[in-house]
Amino acid sequence: MGPTVYVINPNSSQAVTAAIDSAVAPLRGADGPGIVCLSLAEGPPGIQSQRDVDGVVMPMLRKAAELEQDAGAFVIACFSDPGLHALREQSRHRVFGIAECGVLAALTLGQRFGVMAILPTSIPRHLRMFGAMGVLDRFAADLPIGLGVAELSDEDRTLNRMIEVGRALRATHGADVLVMGCAGMARYRAAVEQAVGIPVVEPTQAAVVMAVGHVRLSQAAAP
Repeated sequence: MGPTVYVINPNSSQAVTAAIDSAVAPLRGADGPGIVCLSLAEGPPGIQSQRDVDGVVMPMLRKAAELEQDAGAFVIACFSDPGLHALREQSRHRVFGIAECGVLAALTLGQRFGVMAILPTSIPRHLRMFGAMGVLDRFAADLPIGLGVAELSDEDRTLNRMIEVGRALRATHGADVLVMGCAGMARYRAAVEQAVGIPVVEPTQAAVVMAVGHVRLSQAAAP
């Protein structure tokens, strides 16, 4: 199988990790690389504040260090990309953050991207990231669905809120592509895209596509 793409969910929710695993399942192939999704036992049930983001960085770095030898790439599966640059310093492998990759993928699918956040407190973190990425001139809006990570398992309520917010991003703010602002939203991508009528990027899928592509190309180039 060769090197593995490790997808690290920095919260401790096994339900979120299972949803991520299902979302990336179509990207697995018999000829690899392997894709392994795992939770961070030391993490909170959901990452919903800057304190949560900052608190998971060191445990995530320790977990990645344990996996370094077998890794081909790492994906940080939280839309705040906690520890992204620190892990890039630590690891000799490529490191992909789902927020960064999700936005970059969206820019190939539309002119103005809108983001569906979980809570209003998430939005300032997102805006700081978009500013650092230099993409605010392509940014439509970031609107919350008003549900915490744990509440995303309520399928009817979550899907209805995501569709409502997605339609507002399109109609009111001029978004022509949407990015899901939480890894826990993964299972709803196709239904939201169909209901809203514009492309929807699931950011963990976007990041894993990049990671798998990198590993495969690296293997092909190896002597």
